[in-house]
Amino acid sequence: MSELLENTVEELQLDRSKWKLIKFGDVAIQQKGKVDRDSSELTRYIKGEHMGSEDLHIREWGELKDEYLGPAFIRKFEKGDILYGSRRTYLRKVAIADFDGITSNTTFVIKANEKNIDKRLLPFIMMSEGFTENSIKNSKGSVNPYINWKDIAKYEFLLPPKDQQAQLVKLLWAMDEMIEKELEVLEKLEFTYSTLVDNLFSKKREDWDYKRLDKIAKINASSLKSNTDPNYEFEYLDLAGIIEPKVIGELKKIKFSEAPSRAKRVVLDNSIVLAMVRPYQRAFAYVEDGGNIIASTGTAVVNVNEGIKSKFIFHQFFSKKFTRYCEDRMTGTSYPAITPSDVEEFKVAIPKNKYLIAEETLKLDELDSSIVIIKSKISSSKSLQKSLINQVL
Repeated sequence: MSELLENTVEELQLDRSKWKLIKFGDVAIQQKGKVDRDSSELTRYIKGEHMGSEDLHIREWGELKDEYLGPAFIRKFEKGDILYGSRRTYLRKVAIADFDGITSNTTFVIKANEKNIDKRLLPFIMMSEGFTENSIKNSKGSVNPYINWKDIAKYEFLLPPKDQQAQLVKLLWAMDEMIEKELEVLEKLEFTYSTLVDNLFSKKREDWDYKRLDKIAKINASSLKSNTDPNYEFEYLDLAGIIEPKVIGELKKIKFSEAPSRAKRVVLDNSIVLAMVRPYQRAFAYVEDGGNIIASTGTAVVNVNEGIKSKFIFHQFFSKKFTRYCEDRMTGTSYPAITPSDVEEFKVAIPKNKYLIAEETLKLDELDSSIVIIKSKISSSKSLQKSLINQVL
């Protein structure tokens, strides 16, 4: 990746001798237009939670008619404006509005000063390491740190002349377009997977049997005992260790004597690990090599009996059927959860035609593998884009 980045920058042949030191306030204009929501024709609003970290695109929004908004939501934005989250600026929430709407007064609404900068370049400057570091350094408050406009307006950086800005814009937006195309592929793959899962498992089929999970699998069959050797070292898997559905991050090694009391569930080869705390499916994983992993009591560890493909059972937990099952049984308000008994009583689908199990498992596994591959491509593309931004801006 670094070689590709160096070649890309070299091909641009940027002459930095003509770049000028300029303040952010000279290229960006804060918009302070207010909206009377009772009389406005605007229908959509954007909260901070609608803006993704390091994502220039607005992918979510709210409808004014659907929710009460507090008095802070008075700021008008127009299509093409840049929205910048002034709270917790380390999250790098910079987005370009693709419709007119309303936001809160803690989100800066910005237009480019097109006399000094190509407006298409400005959002990338705001995504740069230098801009973010300046915002973090000058933020006030500790619990919910915020930046004032005057402090980001003073940020200084080197700006290329307009002809070189155009070169950079062309490259940076071409990379963004590539990432967007990869995201479209990911969306289609995930839709295909979820559709197939629901077609298989969320609809009752006469030629399939439905059995309680504890009849075809062992749930939480093995646990660490209180008299375990204090020096016994293992990898601890809690809910935070499953960084996204089906993906386990790097696990911390810990001694039994130093482990939290909830480190109990022994994970074997081909174990299904299910979160029992909402949101369900967010922390579900399949562990082919149990190795030396101990899971939290916030999970259920499922080991399917021989003769049935574990992966076929695993895919069923991503069905709407299982989500509905959990929602019907969860208890608690702060941390709604299901119990190990709920997991045991869930009825899984087993086709009477055993060849169908292998056939459908293969389809689902292939879709899963394709999803992993495209996610890796997206991650690499985003890293390259970020490196390029910081290399040239």
